[in-house]
Amino acid sequence: MTCYCYILECADGTYYTGWTTDPQRRVAQHNRGKGARYTRSRTPVKLIYVESQPDRGTAMKRERAIKALSRRQKLKLSTWEHG
Repeated sequence: MTCYCYILECADGTYYTGWTTDPQRRVAQHNRGKGARYTRSRTPVKLIYVESQPDRGTAMKRERAIKALSRRQKLKLSTWEHG
């Protein structure tokens, strides 16, 4: 099953990184306050980066790697992919 790592930009300008099997559904959950505790008070959130992974284990490892990046590196990653 394909999984996805993603980065959200929260309303307060902070970034949140996670993984899912359906990025659009997960963003909607975050915006309804049903996502991670971190994003509940920071809605609306906007998807700024997504990358596919072959399976759950790989997605979880990549999520940890992205979380370890600096804000600047995350911004560069999202800008490189999208524009």
